[in-house]
Formats: sequence, C-alpha cells, structure tokens
Amino acid sequence: MGSMPTLSFATRLRAVAPPDGTRVQGESVRAALEAVFASHPMLRGYVLDDQGALRKHVAIFVDGIRLQGTEALRAPTREASEIHVLQALSGG
Repeated sequence: MGSMPTLSFATRLRAVAPPDGTRVQGESVRAALEAVFASHPMLRGYVLDDQGALRKHVAIFVDGIRLQGTEALRAPTREASEIHVLQALSGG
C-alpha cells in the first residue's frame, strides 16, 4: 500500500476543500492533491494555475518545511507526512 499523507488547507480555502486532517493516497504532493481534486474539483483553481503549476500566492509545507515552485508538487510523501496548503499574503 502507498503513502497516505494528511492534508490541511488554509481557512480561506475551506469552503471548497475537504476537512483538515483528510488522508489521501499519494506518493507525492501532486498525487495527494490530485486525489483531493477528484472529490473537490473547485479547489484545483485555487491551488494550481491553468498550466497545472502551483499558483504564485500558494504556499505548501510538507512536514513543516516550505516547498516552492515545481519542487513543492514533486516532493515525495510518507505515510506520516502532513501537507499544509496556504494562501500567501501579498501587497503592501
């Protein structure tokens, strides 16, 4: 059996995301997110752009480490991994 990381989403995404602590099948961050998007399709547009890349203002943390860009989506997961998807603040 493969990895089943736990996902949590920023408060602003909870209207279109599963409950915090949801466990999904996924050997990478992208695979775990795709599993969530299958049951919560509206969430995809908040996390990924139309090219399938991580949106500029989305931050992903895996086991407390912030990952950026394509590295974030390719990062492997473990059974006990915790993935946090946040919307980064911008502006001034």
